[in-house]
Amino acid sequence: MPAWWSGTIHTFQAASDEALLDVLAHRAVQHFRVNEATQLFAWREQISILRRALAGLAADAGWRLLLEFEVPRLGGRIDAVLLLPGAIFVIEFKVGACRHDGDALRQTDDYALDLQDFHAGSRRHPIVPILVATDAPSVAAELPLPLSLGAAPVLRTNAASLGEMLAALSQRFPAAGMPLDIAGWEDAPYRPVPGVIDAACGLYLRHDVRDIASARADAENLTRTAARIDAILRDTRALNSKAILFVSGIPGAGKTLCGLNAAFGTAGEAGANFLTGNPTLVHVLRDALVRDAVARGTARPAARHRMEGVIQALTRFRDDGVRTGAPPPERVVVIDEAQRSWTRAQAIAKSRDRPVRLDRSEPAHLLDIMGRHEGFAAILCLIGQGQEIHDGEGGLACWGEALRERPGWMVHAASATLSDPEPRNRLGALPRFHAEEALHLDVPVRSLRHDHAPRWVDAVLRGDAAQARAVVDTSGPVPFRLVRDLTLLRQTLRASSRDVHRAGLVASAGAKRLRAEGVGAELPHTDADAVARWFLDSWHRDRDVRASDALEVPATQFAVQGLELDHVGLCWDGDLVRRSGRAAWDVRSFRGTRWQIARDADKIAWRLNTYRVLLTRARYETVIWVPRGDADDPTRDPALFDEVADFLERCGARPAVPAAAVVPAPASLLL
Repeated sequence: MPAWWSGTIHTFQAASDEALLDVLAHRAVQHFRVNEATQLFAWREQISILRRALAGLAADAGWRLLLEFEVPRLGGRIDAVLLLPGAIFVIEFKVGACRHDGDALRQTDDYALDLQDFHAGSRRHPIVPILVATDAPSVAAELPLPLSLGAAPVLRTNAASLGEMLAALSQRFPAAGMPLDIAGWEDAPYRPVPGVIDAACGLYLRHDVRDIASARADAENLTRTAARIDAILRDTRALNSKAILFVSGIPGAGKTLCGLNAAFGTAGEAGANFLTGNPTLVHVLRDALVRDAVARGTARPAARHRMEGVIQALTRFRDDGVRTGAPPPERVVVIDEAQRSWTRAQAIAKSRDRPVRLDRSEPAHLLDIMGRHEGFAAILCLIGQGQEIHDGEGGLACWGEALRERPGWMVHAASATLSDPEPRNRLGALPRFHAEEALHLDVPVRSLRHDHAPRWVDAVLRGDAAQARAVVDTSGPVPFRLVRDLTLLRQTLRASSRDVHRAGLVASAGAKRLRAEGVGAELPHTDADAVARWFLDSWHRDRDVRASDALEVPATQFAVQGLELDHVGLCWDGDLVRRSGRAAWDVRSFRGTRWQIARDADKIAWRLNTYRVLLTRARYETVIWVPRGDADDPTRDPALFDEVADFLERCGARPAVPAAAVVPAPASLLL
């Protein structure tokens, strides 16, 4: 991710304007078409302003200046990056601008946040974004306090006062602790953490999971797990035996990434397929891979046919195996959300009126299907903790029961799977069990800036406000904001996501009274075309009202489990409420004209897990909308909603504030 010009303050001041312009113009011609006269004028002005602004700084302090620094994920270039031992200054110019408009402020903020999240050389250091509207009136800048790391709010200045601001900032950010590696910063890795959709496309093209992991130091957890999976599969193949691997982990820790890596990477060479009982994941990943292949020149029918073999619906694989009685073509299968596999009773009941009838649990059938192979075969099960969201889902216990009846399988899993306090999440004792701690993922990679978010969600769903607040007090703010107004929810999501990140509304399938609030429709998760459009199409780019970021139609837990959005708007309803004086949540189902309180332990667990799924879908932030209710409608009791909102605030969810109106900048100023 190079700069188009890079050097010390001394070399910058010593170089002539024409020499610098020649370098910039040459790179511009190589990379894209520009209005040469307009762009050269802007660069000439920027160089002149920087010369004056840097004149008062010590040229021998080791500072470095980079011009036109490329940011691939955002598809842009930062006008100037000034590196100090103590901080990184991101400087964006708007030549001729008379105000610091909203679009320019967001652009500058995005650049700083992108470096914070994805650039290895920036992650552990302060980042100060500065917007220079050259002809804007002087503003009294409130300089940020010294930061240990992360991006400060955008500072506003003009051509005349930039130098004064830089001089003041240089005093506020002395090199302390671990100084910035100025010499190596430019060449540090830039690794955006991909969402599941982007990761699938990258891994299908044989990128390694190490290449798509974030630049975060804690991504080692993910790569270590992927490496151990590969090693176990290689050893099992060499021994010509059979093995089942359980990859467990907290929500957002990268289980699906590991599964895709195994299916498309080393294991894929042995004929692996990615199987999921989640129809949404099938639809979205297939369509994303098809679109990517078509963009690379493959004919759509051929691409679609190929992807149908790579990512398969678990039900079709299972039914085909039961019907034919023959070993499948695949020697390795990856089973996503394996904890959702059916128990024997559920399998028999669900298949009673289907062409293929089941007479045992799904795990038992799948083990028998893969067990038909002579010699090597392997099953990789991805297990989401606390994410069973429907009746009849047997969890790890169902797999343990089936394996005890089939002792020929070698079992690899983290030791915690033998002794989980929740019986459904426990494998139980097995004769050929090998403890593999590397197969448990406990570092979240979905939540890019808040590793502690899953712990906060756990405390909230346990009803433990004190523990949730303790997470905030010890680890910092959590990425959850609270609104009580639907219009404010949409305004907040649009202001946060803009046209760079994907936003969308989610709601529980049990949220039956949201229709009274104006949110009556939900994404039909069995409609492949609708689901693919919701996740992959764009409101910002195409004004497609079917896209998630149109913020019109919420997706339920059945549509979003296994997938994610950058920014999530969670629409809370009366299916999960609190009552004054009670520590536990009330789980309710809407029947006819009233809510009924659930007493069954499984139904309570499924509803809490539903909200766990919904609360852990965001890569950046979740905005929770708790309606105010209606005193004249007994199904929307305002007191219950107030209790929910008050509890979330006590837990540490921050109130959202109305977004300021944004005035678009004239196109001529967006240089």
